Amino acid sequence: MIRIGIFLNTNYGADEDVAARVREAVQQVAMARDYGFSSVCVGQHFLTEYQKIQPIPLLSRLVAESGDMRLLPGIMLLPLFNPAYVAEELATLDVLSGGRLLFGIGVGYRDAEFEAFGVRRADRGARLEESLAIIKRLWTEDEVSFEGRFFRIPKVQVRTRPLQRPHPPIWVAAQADAGVRRAARVGDVLFLNPQARIATLREQAQLFRRTREELGRPVPDEMACHKEVFIAPDMETALREGRPFLEGKLKMYARWGQARELPPASADFAADGFDDYRQDRVIVGDPEHCIREFRRYRDEVGINHFSCVLNWPGMQHWQVLRSIQLLGERVLPALR
Repeated sequence: MIRIGIFLNTNYGADEDVAARVREAVQQVAMARDYGFSSVCVGQHFLTEYQKIQPIPLLSRLVAESGDMRLLPGIMLLPLFNPAYVAEELATLDVLSGGRLLFGIGVGYRDAEFEAFGVRRADRGARLEESLAIIKRLWTEDEVSFEGRFFRIPKVQVRTRPLQRPHPPIWVAAQADAGVRRAARVGDVLFLNPQARIATLREQAQLFRRTREELGRPVPDEMACHKEVFIAPDMETALREGRPFLEGKLKMYARWGQARELPPASADFAADGFDDYRQDRVIVGDPEHCIREFRRYRDEVGINHFSCVLNWPGMQHWQVLRSIQLLGERVLPALR
């Protein structure tokens, strides 16, 4: 079975009516719920050129409309935060949602964010691991004290817990091989990068499984990927309408410096043309093409949960609703 989730675009232009866009997002999630989508994901960045809605408040707003969909802050830039704050914020969201939280974390990559939060980029991996270790203890132990390289917790009694026991599933985002190995050590599910070529994703999935086996940890049944998807009733419409949105997204990733995070075989995405890019990195097409592509990623990589970006910056609300409808009526039934 292949699961499909919706990844909400929360990057809005300077002149957009953000309140109206949020109302549209609520409608999109309700529609995805009715069609049987499995999850709703909201990303996190700070200090961008967009008006940016942050994941925890928005996912809290979406608790009622999301039905039984899992809620995924995907991903939280964990090295930027104090773990005590993260532990209690996320425990609260898990309680509010009736135990539907997926805890998505990653190290981040944008220089402006590290500088603004006073965090050294070189420390991001170590900070993530230390923070996550503390969060797990705060979620599972009655009394906690910690003295580490980056964080200190005095001896305290702890009672704020998530509803899920021992804790929500931990999805670790990874772009480079070092991140994949980290995900295997500290996480439950590998959350693969949306810009990497399928050959890179295949190698990283194998590295994840191999590392888990070397550590004596079970290989999880679930493997996830954040995937850019543009679907239309026919291929001609998909290519014509999807191209400007995709090219705009590529320029954004290039400005943000994401290419330097990827392995060399996938780091040239900014130089690829639209036709090259859609052959090996994104899914753009009619429903039949999308079905084949989802199955290809499952068969070649092992991905069985796709968090799909259906609403790229500048897209009209009706186009997003059309995408949800097409996936719900013509794609999801074929993937079950």
